[in-house]
Amino acid sequence: GAQASAVRACAMWGKNSANVTDTTAISVHGTNPQNLVEKILRSKIYNHAYWKEHCFGLTAESLVDKAMELDTVGGTFGGIREPSHFIQLTLKMLQIQPEKEIVLEFIKNEDYKYVRALGAFYLRLTGRPAEVFQYLEPLYNDYRKLRRRLASGEYCLVHVDELVDELLRDEYVFDLALPHLPKRHTLVASGLLTGPRRSALEEDLNELIAEEEAAEAAAKAEAKAAAKAAAKEQKAAAEAAAREKEAAAASRRPP
Repeated sequence: GAQASAVRACAMWGKNSANVTDTTAISVHGTNPQNLVEKILRSKIYNHAYWKEHCFGLTAESLVDKAMELDTVGGTFGGIREPSHFIQLTLKMLQIQPEKEIVLEFIKNEDYKYVRALGAFYLRLTGRPAEVFQYLEPLYNDYRKLRRRLASGEYCLVHVDELVDELLRDEYVFDLALPHLPKRHTLVASGLLTGPRRSALEEDLNELIAEEEAAEAAAKAEAKAAAKAAAKEQKAAAEAAAREKEAAAASRRPP
């Protein structure tokens, strides 16, 4: 049961280190979740002041507050390849493995864009391929800007939708090798996803076309009604004129 799983996890991942993976965590892609971060980078993170001071006692719940403080995305930077706060919180998530509902709340968070980016990155590392597409594709509609820390230490701007595109297309993001992600059409052919991705622009275009068609139909109906009314009025005028003519002719007849 769960206790046996915890014992196996302790045996597999160690039990005396403060940096050990949560013993209730399950393996991801066949390995300890923290192994998704290379050993050299993990060591740098474990020895970093931010990890020791801010990440040590984090739980799945308190992690949200720390994620809300993020103001950049990125992997490592500078001459000594210092790990960013973003990548350190990613490792913490891999360590404590928050419930899927919490991860999805990160991704759906519209108020804090860096929380959303962290959730999206974590799901790309740990999620099943169909889940990755299902929950990350809607973020193509998020055009907000993120500050990105480059390897040089400089900053640049990247939009959320651009980051999502990287996560779905690239093999290496933020100094981490991403797990293999099958092509979208392969998942569709397997029945794990349905149909092509619909973009917000496509939906907007369809709405616009529908509105134009509705306006055109309304204009045609209005024109048809106006023509019908005009014909009715014309007919009534002709009948009235005929009656007047008949009455005039009757008045001229001899008694």
